[in-house]
Amino acid sequence: MSEALHDAVAAYRSNFALFATKAFNIVNPGTMFSGTVAFPAMAHALAKVAAGRTRRLLITVPPRSGKSLLASIALPAFVLGQDPTRRIICASYSGDLAAKLARDCRTVMTHRSYRQLFPGTKLTGKNTETEMETAHGGFRFATSVGGTLLGRGGNLIVVDDPMKPDEAMSQTARERVWDWFTGTVGSRLDNKAEDAIVVVMQRLHAEDLAGLLLDRGGWDHLCIPAIAETDQILPIGAGRVHHRKVGEILDPVREPRDVLDQIKEDLGSRTFEAQYQQQPIPDQGGLVTWSWFATHNGQPQRGPYDTMVVSWDTAMKDREVNDYSVGIVAMVRATRQVDILDVIRVRLDFPALRKRIVEEARRHNATTLIEAAGSGIPLIQDLYQQIQVIQRQPLGDKVVRLQAVTPMIEAGKVSLPARAPWLDAFRRELLSFPGGRYDDQVDALSQLLGWVRERNISRNLQTRYRTTRG
Repeated sequence: MSEALHDAVAAYRSNFALFATKAFNIVNPGTMFSGTVAFPAMAHALAKVAAGRTRRLLITVPPRSGKSLLASIALPAFVLGQDPTRRIICASYSGDLAAKLARDCRTVMTHRSYRQLFPGTKLTGKNTETEMETAHGGFRFATSVGGTLLGRGGNLIVVDDPMKPDEAMSQTARERVWDWFTGTVGSRLDNKAEDAIVVVMQRLHAEDLAGLLLDRGGWDHLCIPAIAETDQILPIGAGRVHHRKVGEILDPVREPRDVLDQIKEDLGSRTFEAQYQQQPIPDQGGLVTWSWFATHNGQPQRGPYDTMVVSWDTAMKDREVNDYSVGIVAMVRATRQVDILDVIRVRLDFPALRKRIVEEARRHNATTLIEAAGSGIPLIQDLYQQIQVIQRQPLGDKVVRLQAVTPMIEAGKVSLPARAPWLDAFRRELLSFPGGRYDDQVDALSQLLGWVRERNISRNLQTRYRTTRG
């Protein structure tokens, strides 16, 4: 083997993005590969899964972005090529789709060039439409979402398009996917501390699998809309990044702006926002518009007259069925500008929650706001001796409290970081309120801004009084 050929083989063996282009050519003979920036960005994220550096990966991209080729075909072939003992489970919304992807993966792994790259990975004669097994005991097993995995365990589970688009508006269908995922998928990992789960999909609904996983937290999320809504930095491997500017089209050759406009007209804005922009519009809500929020760089400097505040909405039970306890960390400027720095969202029992509240107050040298109702009352009594606590008396229902402070948001007086791991869940809950699944972050926000608003009114009255007296 010549030195150049040796180097090329080594590159394909070690570089997942490069291997994925070869997989494309094997599955699509005679078709020229012409991927968008989504392809190397997804490949880079999936390569970290293959290397064991990412354990939970969620990718949301528009249709026809190459996600199935990468996640369901190239990734299993690459992982089994590097380690033929690996056990891989791949699931899609239907048995037919799962079987089609399994056939394509088999086509790659039985191709002459694959055998040259990975001579140690050999398939046995025990191969069916849904399963192929290596001579070393590894396998790729295909199933449908909702299908049985009894007796099956894996090191890597790939969930590719868990729901058909025409079922997205069915709450029963969405709950069926969620119940399958939470009740089956996680329990199938051989080593829950080290093994990985990958979910790749287009968004279909605010409470689809991706939305619920983002609410739960703990997932690395790669989100690539068809039209960039913010400046976006996409790592694409080898230390390189792609800078997407606001308004940049993902695929200007196949889907330029006029084509996307036509797709939006054909599908309707609601479906387009979900499937192409990865920002599904909640079924209900509309009290707040996201564009009202200003943005900051994530590390605003504190001035001498600025105040740090942590506003808590507390829940006392740590079972999953109960609400979250939420703390919003904010810097309240002397100018009445509110910079939200962090959102803490946890399920904790009383001692653990009390400890966390004290830690956050001391970490930020902050005043703590807690609602003097329900679970907040014993917390306030317990914390008075340790930190500065202001008890808040809620006035009106949740909707009334948020409506009272929306003028502050609309006026641009509230800013959020341009990027933060909690931002997606915060946005989803706020925009779906009052019809969404959760409202804990909304309550903490209303309490924070209500306190700021009352301080402003008080100061204005004092100023008017002094002016009148003078």
